[in-house]
Amino acid sequence: MASSQIFLFSLITLLLLLLPSLSAAPLAVKAVYWFPDSGLPLKSINPTFFSHMFYAFAGLNTSTNQLTISKSNQDDFSQFTKILREKNPSIETIISIGGGGANASSFAAMASTNSSRKAFIDSSIELARTNNFSGWDLDWEYPKSQSDMNNLGSLLSEWRSALVSGNQSLILTAAVYYKSTVDSLNYPIKSMASNLDWINVMAYDFYAPAWSPPETQPHAALYDPTGQISGSIGVANWTAAGMPATKIALGMPFYGYNWVLLNPSNHGYLAPTNSSGGGAMTYSAIKEFIEQYEATTVFNSTVVENYCYSGTTWITYDDVQSITAKVSYAKQQGLLGYFAWHVGADDSNFTLSKTAWQT
Repeated sequence: MASSQIFLFSLITLLLLLLPSLSAAPLAVKAVYWFPDSGLPLKSINPTFFSHMFYAFAGLNTSTNQLTISKSNQDDFSQFTKILREKNPSIETIISIGGGGANASSFAAMASTNSSRKAFIDSSIELARTNNFSGWDLDWEYPKSQSDMNNLGSLLSEWRSALVSGNQSLILTAAVYYKSTVDSLNYPIKSMASNLDWINVMAYDFYAPAWSPPETQPHAALYDPTGQISGSIGVANWTAAGMPATKIALGMPFYGYNWVLLNPSNHGYLAPTNSSGGGAMTYSAIKEFIEQYEATTVFNSTVVENYCYSGTTWITYDDVQSITAKVSYAKQQGLLGYFAWHVGADDSNFTLSKTAWQT
């Protein structure tokens, strides 16, 4: 009896020690976006650091409700999958539809009727199959009414039904706001959880010089001690609303924002800035700035974000420390994976892409 109890105690102890590693399963989605005008030619991409790559963006013909690719980008689009799979045969390629620059009202009109939704869905399937894509990513930023949200739910349900009835084993994802509500409007969680393979939670652009208070802020914080805005708050909000963690990919930026300090000696968070100055910078440009101006670099483990400063220039961005911590967080929380916007913003050595993959 004593030996049995000792064995049982030892087994329980071993399982408790293994729990952390069991909960941190390998991530299934290691994705990134690419667009033709990113500054990185398609043939220069190293796709070995990714499981999925999004082509950004397909547009929407408002007259026909069919997907369109601009004439100048048709060669890259048609060759996208072929070129990437020459270096990474297992990579899945996905058509991203819409984007931040798209007209949200066009998507609202398309999603408003059965016939317009069907035209859109049929067009999407033909475009993906013809060009050897693995699926789609709907980037509707953002539905403007609860009716729009309800129509989004109908669109996703009908889209999935079309794939099932046509025996189409294609991927269906959506890029979404960092929380499950946008301007007090609720996303159609039930439809999204049932019909999407996953959601891409855009856990960045929380602050920027153009639309934030005139003070330095982390634009893609994983944590926020004040409980206001962060990636972890967004993930918790989505899961509480009913989206399974196993259907969430955490978004990470391969770019940052530079702010203009009013006082070079005051260079921490919440430092006063000139709201009319600053803008977005790629990670590659940020690294060049650090080297050229011998800027001071800081990793803040409390919010999980990097920043640097030199003179009156202050930049918030993700570097290897924050990327490592965010990918580790995704594993620990049981998320499906991560994605980044965008691969063209990484440096020539694909430092952030490689860091995320290795983590």
